[in-house]
Amino acid sequence: MEDRMINAFLIKYAEIALKGKNRHLFEDALIRQMRLALEKIEGEFQVTKEQGRVYVHCHSAYDFEEAVETLQKVFGIVGICPVAIYEEKGFEQLSQDVLTYMKEHHPGYCGTFKVHTRRAKKSFPMESMEVNAELGGCILDAFPGASVDVHEPQLNLSVEIRERIYVYSQTIPGPGGMPVGTNGKGMLLLSGGIDSPVAGYMIAKRGVQIDAVYFHAPPYTSERAKQKVVDLARLVARYSGPINLHVVNFTDIQLYIYDQCPHEELTIIMRRYMMRIAEHFARERKCMGLITGESIGQVASQTMQSLMATNEVCTLPVYRPVIGFDKQEIVEIAHKIDTFETSIQPFEDCCTIFVAKHPVTKPNLKIIHRSETKLEEKIDSLMEEAIRTTEVITVE
Repeated sequence: MEDRMINAFLIKYAEIALKGKNRHLFEDALIRQMRLALEKIEGEFQVTKEQGRVYVHCHSAYDFEEAVETLQKVFGIVGICPVAIYEEKGFEQLSQDVLTYMKEHHPGYCGTFKVHTRRAKKSFPMESMEVNAELGGCILDAFPGASVDVHEPQLNLSVEIRERIYVYSQTIPGPGGMPVGTNGKGMLLLSGGIDSPVAGYMIAKRGVQIDAVYFHAPPYTSERAKQKVVDLARLVARYSGPINLHVVNFTDIQLYIYDQCPHEELTIIMRRYMMRIAEHFARERKCMGLITGESIGQVASQTMQSLMATNEVCTLPVYRPVIGFDKQEIVEIAHKIDTFETSIQPFEDCCTIFVAKHPVTKPNLKIIHRSETKLEEKIDSLMEEAIRTTEVITVE
């Protein structure tokens, strides 16, 4: 489609329409997210709600592809329809405007089509079905190679009669989901791997605002490893909005656990302390739960027994959006949201540095508790220091 006639987008949503008396709250949240997203690109955009419809009006020159790509990252949108808007001056002018639209956007059209009219302005003198038939006849006269197919048309031409006339024939898919901020806030445990950015994307898609925590272990992990996680947070933030990334220096805690505890239990015990620290920041940021990229059985720390062992230290809920996915399914989403290539960069995170050769896969909680008693002398002060020295990076 050429963009010279496209002076607005009609935004379609799905789940929001089911919210009954609370629907306006979700619509308002969607509009807020759209405005925030469009502020970042060149052009003058006005997002409005009119008679149960959400529109983006474009009041200046803009990049059509960039605008669409931006809207495709706003959760809650299921369809983006480039719309041509005309003044409402009766059917004769309407038919001329529709033919102008067809000639502009579908010149020489020879396929099947269907006209669908929505008459929101009840004072318009013709019924919707009558408008469909008359407009269909006008199009057949102007495009001899075209034909009508009301069941499976190649082209759906939509006409909405309101205070003005809205004409469109394309629906570009949106990301779906719910507007960010309509379902609380969560703290994502973000590593440099493939799974956790996907988990953040998926939970944000359900309307959850996210912050994140990353466990850094210098000098065992490099600044490039940290930058990789910042880059991943930035890629997720294109969908979720700004993320406050908490970079925790975990080195001293890891070394202390490494010195004091059986090596086969290292991963579980370190994971338990990560969850404790993540929960501290979650409460500080008024989050309603933790989010991880764990998938059952993928690695030793993700068996059912291991997940139960890490869950035990948490009082907040732990949400695991990819819990039932296999690796290929997660990889496919990572490709879709453009995090895969960043995730596979060869910079190790703190988890992979201290992995035991034979980690326990079915940890016994009594034994884990016994091992953790060996840490009592220093672990609290080490955790306090890690929390105190945490760096917070706002990623947009």
